[in-house]
Amino acid sequence: MDSNENKEILVTESKDEKKVPTITSKLRHNILEIPKEVYKASGIVIYGRRIKSFVFSTDIAIIRNCDADAVFAVYPFTPQQAISNAIISNSYIPVFCGVGGGTTNGLRTIGLAKDVEAQGAMGVVLNAPITNMNLLAVAKSVDIPVIITVVSEDTNIDRRLESGASIINVAAGAKTADVVRSIRSRYPDLPIIASGGKTGETILKTIEAGANAITYTPPTTAELFSAMMTKYR
Repeated sequence: MDSNENKEILVTESKDEKKVPTITSKLRHNILEIPKEVYKASGIVIYGRRIKSFVFSTDIAIIRNCDADAVFAVYPFTPQQAISNAIISNSYIPVFCGVGGGTTNGLRTIGLAKDVEAQGAMGVVLNAPITNMNLLAVAKSVDIPVIITVVSEDTNIDRRLESGASIINVAAGAKTADVVRSIRSRYPDLPIIASGGKTGETILKTIEAGANAITYTPPTTAELFSAMMTKYR
């Protein structure tokens, strides 16, 4: 029996008229797609891999069934090695792990950063409240990019960079594009990741403000199930 009998090969054309072969199957054709506006971003090259889109999720089912370039595994609880290990082990795209910076800090943050690096994370993400001293300690402890979250224009970017941050992650809610624009005007070459929200319109607005890469907030599994059940009914 031909092992490829269930595979489907589609050929589409991009805007530059190049044909792009697309491989799907009868079972795995319904993946979660990041809005196409994200392709307008320049991307950030990390260890030879260009990353334009991050899926902001810790849901293994979504991570395994989306077309994002990488995973932004940050969640509102104290980071745990069991969680990071599960995500990294089951993801076939690079994972950037949150290791604290707010409630979780100090030596524990350093230890978590070392652990996720050993597990195979491509980078670590630190929350905005972390001190520059703690940031520096993390940066000196690992050999992967350290991403620092920025939530307002008042952040002293120079100090963050001096303390070892490799990439800035802007997460300022409705003001994200404005904060990105402000930082980009002062740092033309700084790698910037930024929240793109849930729509192509907000993603494009953030890219035009100067973001190199976008974190995309996907629909929840409940929302996806709702749409599926509507079809079934």
